[in-house]
Formats: sequence, C-alpha cells, structure tokens
Amino acid sequence: MNRAQVVPEILGEYGAICRRAVRRYLSIRGDRGAEYLGDALRDYPERGGRSLRSSLCIAVARAFGASIDDALDSAVALEMMHNSFLIHDDVEDDSEVRRGRPTLHVLHGVPIAINVGDALTVLSLRPFLRNRSTLGARLSLRILEEAEQMARETVEGQAIELGWRRANTIDLGDDDYLRMVLKKTCWYTTIFPTRVGALIGSRDGVDLEPFLRFGFFVGAAFQIQDDLLNLIGDRAQYGKEIGGDLWEGKRTLMIIHLLNQANDDEVTRLSLFLATPRADKRSSDATWVRDLMDSYGSVAYCQQVAHGLAGAATLEFERGFAGLPESRDLSFVRELPAWVISRA
Repeated sequence: MNRAQVVPEILGEYGAICRRAVRRYLSIRGDRGAEYLGDALRDYPERGGRSLRSSLCIAVARAFGASIDDALDSAVALEMMHNSFLIHDDVEDDSEVRRGRPTLHVLHGVPIAINVGDALTVLSLRPFLRNRSTLGARLSLRILEEAEQMARETVEGQAIELGWRRANTIDLGDDDYLRMVLKKTCWYTTIFPTRVGALIGSRDGVDLEPFLRFGFFVGAAFQIQDDLLNLIGDRAQYGKEIGGDLWEGKRTLMIIHLLNQANDDEVTRLSLFLATPRADKRSSDATWVRDLMDSYGSVAYCQQVAHGLAGAATLEFERGFAGLPESRDLSFVRELPAWVISRA
C-alpha cells in the first residue's frame, strides 16, 4: 500500500459513492419547486470537492468493521449539510467564488441561495432517518443526537467569527482562534464524522471521547492550512478567491498573530483595514497587510502551529484506534493529519 496515496485514493472512491447517493436524494420532481429549486439544489454537490467529511465517516466505520452501506446514509446527510453551510457561509462572507465557479448567490441572488441552503439542511434529515432501516432505532437516535450537537456547535462557531467581524474585535489570541475553530470547523469536519463512524462500526460500543480530541487536532490543522492556502495557495488548485479572507476581514490565525506582533501604529492601520467594508477596501492596503505578515513571520508561525496540531492528532489516533486490525481504511485515518497540512 502506498501510504502517500491512500488519502487521495479513498477520498476519490468514497466521494464518488457519496455523490451518487446525494444525487438520488436531491431529485426534485412535479410541483415541489423543481423549476426554481432543483438545479440550484444540486449545484454545489455536483461541483465536487474533496468529500473529506463523508469519506472520513465511512472510513472510520469500516475500520471498526462496518460496511459502506452501514455508514453511507450518515455520510450523505453530512455531505448535504456541508453544502448547505457553504451556501450560507458564502452569503455571509459575500464570497464570489466556490470550487472554481461563481457562488450560488452571485448566480441566482441571495434569496434563492438562502432557500437552497435551507432546503439542503432540511433534506439531510431524510438519510439520517433512513438509518433506522439499516442500523435500528436506538443507534439511529444516537446519530441524530450527535448531529444535533454538531449543528449547534457549528452555528455557534460561525456566530463567534461573524461577531468578531461586526464588532471589529482585535484583542484576540491563539486560544480564542482555536475555540472558534473547534466549534465552526472541527465539529462538522472531523469530530462528527469520526465519532459517528465509530458509533456505527462499533454499534455504540466504544468511548467517543478520544475521537473528540483527534477530531479537534486534525480539524484545527485543516482550518489553519485552509487559511494559509487562501493566502498563499495556487490559484488554479485552490478553487476559491486567493486573498478572500483578507478582503472579508476574517480573523485568521495569521491576522491574530500579526495583531499581537505589530507596533501600535501598525495595529491602528490594520484595525481600520479590517473594519472597512469589502467594497471599500483598497488593493494597496491589502498588499500592505500581506507584506506586514511576511515581515513579522505570521505565515511561518501558523505553518508551525498547523504541524504541531497534526502531530498531536497522530498521537490521539494511536489512543483512539488502538487494537484495530490493519486495513486500508485505518491507514486513511492514520495518514489524514499529514495529508491535511501538505495538501495544496
């Protein structure tokens, strides 16, 4: 087995399986809004993406002995919720590009985009409920309980980030960022899929606490790497607007590091830049911020933090997955932290 290739191979394989299943759930016919909902509803899911969340759910379940079919509906539900979050995030951030194409609200307007995001959230309940036929009522309810906590944590994390931007909060440290990322990113990107995969594979027979720690470390590393790619990534591969986080005033770890390293005059100017609406920001100011990051080593610092988190995730993997037989799916989970910080 090529350890370096196991993550992209499984993402491709399980991602294709999930996309086919999502397509079946998003078939809108008759008088149920097909003309105004159907095509837009399928837009983001059909654009592809890495399918990290759904693939991780399936891989963990299989590592614990389940079949793909046992985990597929939970993975599909998560994939639908993920796309609903993306649509709403793009509206909230006024983002222009998603997966290499104009965002849904740019294509169809904000009202339709919001409705499509709402529809994806509601329709994600169908595969969750379908779990009853394959997993039984008790385990299906446990998965729904996990989904409720995940959704609550995610919207709370989004509220924190949006609140920082609205209040132009600049008195922040690494702990504040990691607390926000734990909620906004980690719960639905890595914690929920790992915990639910373990629930399904063990039939609710393992302690889920180690998977919260594993999910936090690998999810935080994932988010920092995503923030770095938004700043220094390859425009052709990234699929979103390079530098968009700067224009949107997001409190990335690089910005927080810069705020804590810069002198008083620089912090004043940086605070004004962050508070300025996107449409009124100037390219020269964005370039100044980017150059200032280099002078204070903000990018290099965040790369070090991401590597440290990935290393902690590897240690937690050894605790949470100890005793499981070697398999391709277990290798996927083991190699995930290294892949997260090396992806382009």
